[in-house]
This record gives sequence, C-alpha cells and structure tokens, in this order.
Amino acid sequence: MAKWREIWLVGGMHVHTLVVGAGSSGCVVAARLSEDPSHRVLLVDAGPDYPTGDIPHDLADGTRNSIKAHDWGLKHTPSTTVLRLPLPRGRVVGGSSAVNTCIAIRALPRDIQEWADLGLHEWTWEACLPAFRAIETDLALGASRPDIHGADGPLPLFRHPPEAWTPWSAAFVEAAGDLGFAPCADTNDPTTPEGVGAHAMNQIDGRRISAAEAWLTPEVRQRASLTIWAHTQVSQLQFSGCRVVGAKVIRQGESQVVSADRVVLAAGAIHTPPLLLRSGIGARADLDRLGIDARIVLPGVAHRLLDHPGFAMFYRPRLKGMVDPASPVIQTVLRSSSGEGPWPHDLQFQAGSHVPIGRRTVPGVSLMAMLGKTRGHGQIRWPSVALDAKPVVRSRFHEHPEDRLRAVIAMELIRELGRQKELSALGTHIWPSARMVSTRAGIERWMPYVTDSGYHPSGTAPMGADDDPLAVTDGHGQVRGTAGLTIADASLLPTIPTGNIHLTVLMVAHRIAGWLARDADV
Repeated sequence: MAKWREIWLVGGMHVHTLVVGAGSSGCVVAARLSEDPSHRVLLVDAGPDYPTGDIPHDLADGTRNSIKAHDWGLKHTPSTTVLRLPLPRGRVVGGSSAVNTCIAIRALPRDIQEWADLGLHEWTWEACLPAFRAIETDLALGASRPDIHGADGPLPLFRHPPEAWTPWSAAFVEAAGDLGFAPCADTNDPTTPEGVGAHAMNQIDGRRISAAEAWLTPEVRQRASLTIWAHTQVSQLQFSGCRVVGAKVIRQGESQVVSADRVVLAAGAIHTPPLLLRSGIGARADLDRLGIDARIVLPGVAHRLLDHPGFAMFYRPRLKGMVDPASPVIQTVLRSSSGEGPWPHDLQFQAGSHVPIGRRTVPGVSLMAMLGKTRGHGQIRWPSVALDAKPVVRSRFHEHPEDRLRAVIAMELIRELGRQKELSALGTHIWPSARMVSTRAGIERWMPYVTDSGYHPSGTAPMGADDDPLAVTDGHGQVRGTAGLTIADASLLPTIPTGNIHLTVLMVAHRIAGWLARDADV
C-alpha cells in the first residue's frame, strides 16, 4: 500500500484533496477526510514535522509559549497607539497550536450568534455546540456534563486544581473574589460567561497537546490515504477556468505541480491571504500594486484583520523562591464586562506566575488583560509576491475611541486587583509605576507601552452572506467565484470570539471538514 501511495503522489501527482497548511485547521481537515481509505489527501506545511515521540522540548513544554525556535519572525507595524510588537506564528506541523499557551476557551453563544445575524444561518450556537463537544475530551467534566462537553474527542482538556495553583495564581483568584467576582468552575459553560476560576488547557502534566498530536496520531499517520509533506510551500494555485485544479509547490528547493480535485487553504490568517493574492484573488488595488492580473476581485482579502489587544502590569515578587520557571505561566482566568459598548463579558484577565522571554525567565510576575471585542480592525499588505516577503501587519489597536475606553477600564481593574491584600502581599507594583497609571489620562498615555497582541489574528478572508461586500467565502468556506477552493482556518471568522480563538478555529475546521466529506461522499 505504501508503494502504491508513492506512485500516485510522486508519479501521477494527483490527489483528491490538497490541504495547504498543517496548523490547527489543516490537521483537523486532513485527519477527517483521510478516514476514507479511498480519499487521497496530501497535507503540506512550510515547517518541520515531528512525529509523536520526537517533539523538541520547546514544543512539548506547555507551561509557556515557544516563541523563536519554530516561528515565522513576524511583527506588527508600529503606530501611534502600539509599538513594534512580535506576532508569533508557529512554523511547524501543528502550527500555532504547537507553540501557544494552551488556553482552551470556547466562543460564547453570543459570539456565534453574531455570525448568524450576519446572514450565516448555519452558524448558530445550537449547530456549533455538537462540534465543540466532538473535538474535545474534557478530562474533568466530559463524563458528568455530556450536554455541553465531550468525553471522547481528539483534544484533551485539563484544568489545574486549586491545590496545584502557584501562589500568584491562587492570590489572583482570591483578589477577584474580594472584588465581588463569583467563582467559575467551568469557563466553557455557556451559562457562566463571567467569573474567576481555572482555565481549561490543552495540556497534560505540563505537556502541550497540539492539533498535530491530537489529530495526526501514529494511527492516522499510517493511513495509506494520507501523506504529509513538511518543508513545503505553496507558491500559487492552479486553475482551469474558475475551478482550482491544484497548486504549484516548492519542496526541498524544487518546484512541482500537485493536481487535486479540491484545495483546502488552512495556512492561517497571515498566510492564507498572500496565497490568494499570488493566485489573482483579492482587492484590485492590492493586485495592481503587486503586478498580478486579477482573476477574481474580492476586496475582503487581508482587509479585515481581527485580533485581541492585550495589556499588562508587572510586579516584583516579595517572597524568595516565589517565581518558578518550571511552573505554568497561566492557570486561572477572570472574565468580566467593561460596561461599555454592546458586548457583555468583553474583558479577560490572567495572572502570569513568571515572565518568560523566549526560554529565559524574568524574575517577576504580572497581571494581564485582553480586550475580547474591538470596534477597529486592521489590514495586512505584502511588499512583493516573493514567498519570503514579510507582511506589513497594521493591527490598529486602540484607534477607535470605544476600544481605548474599554482598554483603560481593563487597566483600572488590573490596578485594583493588584491592590488587593492577597496580591499586594506577594508582589510590588513596578511597571508602569503606580504614579504613571493612577489616572485615566495616565493610563491612556502609557497604553502603547503596555499593549501587546493576543496572538489571535483572524478574519482576513471572512465568510459572509451574499450581500456582504467584504465576504471572501460563503458559509461553508467556499471561495466566491471559484469551484474546488475552500478556506478552513482562522481567516474565515467574520467576527472575533470574545476569548482565545483556538477552540473556535478547531470547531470551524471540524464543521467544514464534515461538509467537505459529505460533498465528496466520504
């Protein structure tokens, strides 16, 4: 069987489905479609591949991000409201799920309802909840709450019990309680969108469980219907009329063509748009600037970048030995509302039990906030069509007055949390200084210096209704004006979920893979 597979991939160069990008979405799609032994799937990724058991320490360590070793080296473009920030994206099979902080928090029902309200009628909470259940094994709640949680999905979800919390995380929960926030045992329960408690995380005993580990198991990798090509980039899609019939790929320094009945783009919110542009799909002005003939004009490509701005205050530990670099950076979360704008539950707070800089640790602790919804959105531009061209990422954090106001409110709550006796007994506020952030005007002045990205880029090829001028795909991820071309990654999100987007992206990929399998009679 292995020999036969080599013939149809290397000799005939034809597959049923070519999946571009082996990040979170690509792993889900490839695993689901290759369940049928007669459906040939090729999964390609620009980064290296580490079969289970051969994973480097930085990818296995779920206590912190892996920032540099498997990264694309991207940055946000500085502006008057934000500095030149890093934008970590995983360059490895598993994508950003292989390098993230392992936070596994679902979109809220209200987040999904926004999509339905935009005319995407198949995207309702009731329709998405079964997919959320299907992708997970909630180790604590899957058996007791089968109405909302999964017990046999690929991705294990773990919560640190209170007795395992670091002193800083435990004090954070107590401080939030002192300010009147209720305890929350399950941050993924749709009926408890606010409160403080343990984060659900895709890790076990500190080991990160990426989408690659969860979906591309040794058993899945043994399928004759699935082949994975690492260190492979896609330069351009191939067309016959408006139908996509394959792609040009660069593998081991050589260019070749893979023909396919269908191509699924799962390269992520930063790397799916340039492939569309190089193939003549995008805003006319962008295509003209790059010298590319327009094949299909879709103004929404790369023009509705969504992300979560985050901010932090830093503290010097008062107790010797309080900072343990081997402990998890994040264990607990507080979700609350700013009281401004149309979105409840729009703020998320976390305690950082140490401050990792790459593989090093700064001897400090932090309190962090994230703005879950923003009025503003950014855009991405590319200086050329070269595969290695670095994108110009304009996030536009805090440019909208309402976003600035809610960010200030979040910083005020960080300040108040740090003043509570439980936290102030453990940490001395050092930066920005208490004097600098004692007033709203002071917080606004310091906002560019304390703002970071939540590392949740999305929305750069959004799905939408027929009358949405920026919609790049329909509600099934089918790229408008084409046949045989589907998007299945974070690019699709028409609005950003209130919390971290990883679980939501996996849910979206699961549903799209199901539709693709049905359409192919898998």
